[in-house]
Amino acid sequence: MKKSDFHFDLPDALIAQAPLAERSASRLLLVPPGPAAFADRHVRDLPDLVQPGDLLVFNDTRVIPARLFGHKASGGRVEILIERLLPGNEARAQIGASKAPKPGGRILLDGGGEAEVLSRDDGFYHLRFEVDDALESWLLGAGQMPLPPYIRRAPGQDDVERYQTVFAREVGAVAAPTAGLHFDDALLERLRARGVQFGHVTLHVGAGTFQPMRVDDIREHRMHSEWLNVGAELVAQIRRTREAGGRVIAVGTTVVRALESASVDGELHPFAGETRIFIFPGYRIRSVDAMVTNFHLPESTLLMLVSAFAGRERILAAYEHAVRARYRFFSYGDAMLLWSAEAADRAVGAAR
Repeated sequence: MKKSDFHFDLPDALIAQAPLAERSASRLLLVPPGPAAFADRHVRDLPDLVQPGDLLVFNDTRVIPARLFGHKASGGRVEILIERLLPGNEARAQIGASKAPKPGGRILLDGGGEAEVLSRDDGFYHLRFEVDDALESWLLGAGQMPLPPYIRRAPGQDDVERYQTVFAREVGAVAAPTAGLHFDDALLERLRARGVQFGHVTLHVGAGTFQPMRVDDIREHRMHSEWLNVGAELVAQIRRTREAGGRVIAVGTTVVRALESASVDGELHPFAGETRIFIFPGYRIRSVDAMVTNFHLPESTLLMLVSAFAGRERILAAYEHAVRARYRFFSYGDAMLLWSAEAADRAVGAAR
């Protein structure tokens, strides 16, 4: 299977450059399994599309202001995108510069202080920061929110709040779990009133999520590593939900990657650690019955993941519908609700 099998044409005008004023006002494309027709809804309609006893699973990672600027001692400008915070005011990061800095090189930071290059490995730099506070705290004042490269503007003050879910609590991501951006407190309260349960995983989304696939044969692709935690409480919650006849609904592809990484032979277990899981058609996703997800980039690993869940032809047809209907794409864009084939009968009933 080739990455070109997951190409689609997208007008630039449909790439959302800013969020809507109201999170839950985003549109929601309902994609039932099989040949059933697509339905154009809104995220605020979700309470009507789920059932009492269903379980929504969110990613509670919190985005750090991970983008920094500075210059080398030689005067060349440098952009730093922190990938992961490490102990001792150190970090794993990507660096953009006209000439790659070498180990031992120092970067004078615009926000004050310096960063020393310790090493380089697999395209990432290991940096030690000499700043006047713990790095995580210092970034709150000196760093910028790391908006994705397809958002062609500098981050503003609104992005500090809007490029963050309302349930974010575990610090460590450098990209938002974007499906969760559609949920506000009012929608969560309506879902609770409907009898829907909530659970959480943590997966710290890395900058590698925006790196293009550089091989044509997708089986040769190597995923970037991300840290996750699936706790024992969530594992028990999912088990109880299934035993009671409820459905498990992932809010975002990161939740699916976390749950599948914590599964062995279809059985979910508590797990904390690294994952490089790559899900593409041929892989059977068994951890969830449905998924809320944004629209993803052409030829991306995330598009391949949702194709594994709902079928490549079905997903590409849904994207074609979304383009015709002028849906907004990518991080600040609209969303889809996908049902697995196993949940077909229940999904049709819930959508009525």
